[in-house]
Amino acid sequence: MVKKVGIRFKSAGKVYDFDPGAFVLRQGDSVIVETKQGLGLGIVAVPPAVVDDLPEGQVLKKVFRMATEDDLMQVENNLENEKRALAYCQSCIKKLGLSMNLFAVENAFDGSKLTFFFTSESRVDFRQLVKMLVKELGVRIEMRQVGIRNQAKLCGGIGRCGREICCSTFLDKFGPVSIRMAKEQCLSLNPTKISGQCGRLMCCLTYEYETYRALRSELPKIGKPVMTLKGEGKVIRHNPIRYRIAVRLDDGTEIEIGPDEIVTESQEEHADV
Repeated sequence: MVKKVGIRFKSAGKVYDFDPGAFVLRQGDSVIVETKQGLGLGIVAVPPAVVDDLPEGQVLKKVFRMATEDDLMQVENNLENEKRALAYCQSCIKKLGLSMNLFAVENAFDGSKLTFFFTSESRVDFRQLVKMLVKELGVRIEMRQVGIRNQAKLCGGIGRCGREICCSTFLDKFGPVSIRMAKEQCLSLNPTKISGQCGRLMCCLTYEYETYRALRSELPKIGKPVMTLKGEGKVIRHNPIRYRIAVRLDDGTEIEIGPDEIVTESQEEHADV
């Protein structure tokens, strides 16, 4: 039997398992934990729970202590340092003429390291940039090139639905999204209508994909000839949510019916009799 607690370091970041030790923790509590980078401040996302066993090879790092007012002040100071470092780095990039888009800076909890996040269409030689940053800021510097989806997650924004984008609020990892998902849900394939802030297909296309697949599997395929009470025709469209199909009759008329309104061969024979 092992006790573990889920800790999140960012608002929409991944939840990591830690050993709570003797601490009584509740969801939302701020704690100081041991990480590979040293001590860090995290938020309890999943309250402590007892599990039978851990995956083979997994060792839980411990919750070091509860966060204090001084720790929260340290986080505020780190945010100010991040803003100054971002402004200075952007001026250096402009001075050196580097083709990179710097969009975020992350300060280690103890202030010993700054990580700069950027996007670029190609590899960037930032050795001179790092030298300038180390000389000015006096801490360890890491330059991290990320994808456009990661940029959207870190920067945030408002989606076409009018709500804050999913990746910056609750998605802890990116899943595969394909154009097939939009087709399955009978959505417009216009890229401007199914793309998110990052320019990639919207993550929310995956949410109802399996439901649409299940509903459409029970409907006759598009193009299939069917016999209705109003005559013979072909299926031209699906309406999975209402569980109905659109049929174009041989005379050009379009009707919308449910699958139960399709006349089967046995029903035709019974009608003839």
